[in-house]
Amino acid sequence: MNIAIVTGASSGMGREFVRQLGGYVSVDEIWAVARRASALETLKAEASVPVRPIVLDLLEASSFTELEALLESEKPNVKLLVNAAGFGKFGAYQKVPVEDDCRMIDLNCRGLTEMTCTCLPWMHKGTRIINLASAAAFCPQAKFAVYAATKSYVLSFSRSLAAELKEKGIFVTAVCPGPVDTPFFEVSGKLPGGMKEAVMADPVQVVKQALIDAKYKKEVSVYGTAMKGAEAATKVLPHGMILKAMSMMEKITKE
Repeated sequence: MNIAIVTGASSGMGREFVRQLGGYVSVDEIWAVARRASALETLKAEASVPVRPIVLDLLEASSFTELEALLESEKPNVKLLVNAAGFGKFGAYQKVPVEDDCRMIDLNCRGLTEMTCTCLPWMHKGTRIINLASAAAFCPQAKFAVYAATKSYVLSFSRSLAAELKEKGIFVTAVCPGPVDTPFFEVSGKLPGGMKEAVMADPVQVVKQALIDAKYKKEVSVYGTAMKGAEAATKVLPHGMILKAMSMMEKITKE
């Protein structure tokens, strides 16, 4: 049985991947992983491929033991793994509860890493991994310090994994969007100044681009001219200069 596994499938980008991936990857079933059973049940009617709800909390170590047992029992061919589970919290570092920071690190980094490790034995030549990073991975971000750091980890991990798995014919794509119009900001909090709202992207288009880029074995998927420009800028300008410019822009938009 050929399957795709999508984490964070109950909402946002994960849910959109479940909706679209049937048009890009030939699988018999999508294993949709998230905490909310009710949201996963409604997803069945939105996908073109049969969806199996897998209710797991990726902050719990027992979830990976449970998934590993299920994989061992079913012995599927995992043709696509989409690591979309994650969250962010916006605010000055000392004002964000340390518990939220640690949960961000655990889910965005540890959870993604452990999910990848759990699924890799069931992936073979021609299969793919898509990891949700962020344009925040390109440069440190004041007031988004921990989130940006976790996404830098995801980008670096994805690129390293791509190099390691290339000989096996397994391809890894890190998706690095800017702000996307999803429920993400209901958790992270509203970003100040309206700068990021001006480049808010449609999740349908971001996921479509990600699936196309993964098909063509691209290591990094960046949607939109603005974010491609931001990526280019972070490669040539000192990060200190970029942080200073971002701070100045924030002050201007508040005035």
